[in-house]
Amino acid sequence: MKAVLDACVIYPTVLREILLGVAAKGLYEALWSDRILREWTRATAKLGPAAQAQAETDAILMRATFPKGQVREQPGLEARLLLPDPDDVHVLAVAIAGHADCIVTFNAQDFPRHILAEEGIERRDPDGLLWQLWSFHPEVVAEVVAQVHATAEAMHGAPIPLKSLLKRAQLPRLAKAMMT
Repeated sequence: MKAVLDACVIYPTVLREILLGVAAKGLYEALWSDRILREWTRATAKLGPAAQAQAETDAILMRATFPKGQVREQPGLEARLLLPDPDDVHVLAVAIAGHADCIVTFNAQDFPRHILAEEGIERRDPDGLLWQLWSFHPEVVAEVVAQVHATAEAMHGAPIPLKSLLKRAQLPRLAKAMMT
């Protein structure tokens, strides 16, 4: 499965690390464009220059770790597409150009299912996608989540309940599944 990661799901660190971690384990192929990564790094500017610099470094690492993840922007393709938010047309164009199965996003209203279906693409929220991957590969997803959890605790300098970490990452369904 190929999935375009919208900037809104790359922005939260824990969510990004889990999504990229399961991609690195081969559970799906993560795709994006330079523009998607620029949107993410610009969004971090509100957290200060250090956060933006870290995001830019992380974007470089993403490109190096996932060389097949980069999809070239397609202005000609974008010109024929319509979405409720014109600023999101480039994401759909990347999905089409990258032969993606889905777009992973929190922005359901900006990616109507019927429009995406015309292009053979599905809209997935990250919690649903990760829950599905966990359903078929619980050991692999649990390993990635454990690594991200350990890193978060190390950075925080104190224990963080896993359920809280996943809920803050907007992954309540995955949290519930992993806690049972």
